[in-house]
Amino acid sequence: MALVAVALGTFMTYLDNNVVNVALPSIQRELHLSISGLEWIASAYILVFAGLLLVGGRLADVVGMRSMFFAGLGIFTAASVAAGLAGSQEMLIGARAVQGIGAALLTPTALALLTELFPDPKERGAAVGIWGGVGALALAIGPLTGGYLSQHVSWGWIFLINAPIGVATAVLAAITLPAGRRSGNRSLDLPGLATSAVALFALTYALIEGESRGWTSGVILGAFALAAASAAAFVFIETRTEHPMVDLAFFRLRVFSGGLATMGLWAFGVFGIYFFTAIFLQNVLGFSPTEAGSAFVPMALVMAVMATVAPRLEARFGAGRTVAAGMALMGVAVGLLATVGEGAGYTDLLPWFLLFGLGGGLLVPLNNVVLSALPQARAGIASGMLNVSREVFGLLGITILGAILSNRQNAATGAPLHRFLAGYQFSLVVAASLVVVGVPIALVALRKIKAPEPVATTVTPELQPA
Repeated sequence: MALVAVALGTFMTYLDNNVVNVALPSIQRELHLSISGLEWIASAYILVFAGLLLVGGRLADVVGMRSMFFAGLGIFTAASVAAGLAGSQEMLIGARAVQGIGAALLTPTALALLTELFPDPKERGAAVGIWGGVGALALAIGPLTGGYLSQHVSWGWIFLINAPIGVATAVLAAITLPAGRRSGNRSLDLPGLATSAVALFALTYALIEGESRGWTSGVILGAFALAAASAAAFVFIETRTEHPMVDLAFFRLRVFSGGLATMGLWAFGVFGIYFFTAIFLQNVLGFSPTEAGSAFVPMALVMAVMATVAPRLEARFGAGRTVAAGMALMGVAVGLLATVGEGAGYTDLLPWFLLFGLGGGLLVPLNNVVLSALPQARAGIASGMLNVSREVFGLLGITILGAILSNRQNAATGAPLHRFLAGYQFSLVVAASLVVVGVPIALVALRKIKAPEPVATTVTPELQPA
């Protein structure tokens, strides 16, 4: 039941990350938003969330995972209610930023809690599989829920729906979560926290705003420079402080650094595909918002099922082969999606969506492998770094693929629809190539990392078959 509480907490943040994009046109019409205001409804959440992930992970280690779980859950739920009731652009953007604070505390803590709830590696692998399956379900339900509520009810309910989920999660967690243990190292390393947050804020801001402001504009170049300077200061501080927030020696661990790189390449492909394929479905194939959201459901359902099966495959074939197979399947699926052109229907896309979901589910053991690479007292910061890799590389995917799409589109000739399709297909080929790069990385970095065999079930004499 504690696992259910942790999974529900993760479900809320993942759902919110996917539910908003489809509803943005409805929000714009009702609140009379400017284009910049519309962009910041999505950006405010991502900016704060990505910027504070390492802070949230370290606080979980120092203050205690149970305390930070409730803090993040409370902030996120209250901010969701405020967002749902917002009557102005400023209030909605502010509420989204506060949601980002709650998510930055809740998300790394939820995953790290699994190391405390399931100290047995066999049980932990199965628990991470279930946790990953619930996250995949949020990917399926998010776009569909956002499209349906904004089209048939009210956009406010895409946020208000978090309130009952948050209350139920809090009640369940209060009953089932054990009193959290705290790290023996209680030092917060405030300079490390500050410089890491500034670096992530600046980098995320530059990636979000670069396309609209211009990549060579003073603001964007300044943001990149601030990110680089803050990252350098962070490394300098961490190499000299007595109790570093992140021990840089962790990156010498093949499993840890290779696992983060693999996660980043996975996110690069997934974020870009979701973002641009949603546009493709509506602009090229003529889907409504609800239909576009529904199109991703089979993919995410397959991903959820495979997430629960993946720990068994990991036990048999090892983490390296399992994760590498997932990356290979995803790369092939993305490459084949690039062959779908004008006049195609959903049935032309569905086989490659399902193949993509199959590969995505096989990557779930990666979470457990990265967490297990560090001492349990550092589970929070390990989870935070895993999430940072996912969010930053995901933004890079959207940014880089978007730039490639735009350049290819501008170079193409013909009708606007044909030009968009040319850019979209070429960007998918680039994404597929980068995802496939993760195959050798996973094979090398995660080699000889094998989950323990499941414990055989003991059959009592009175239950033995005759």
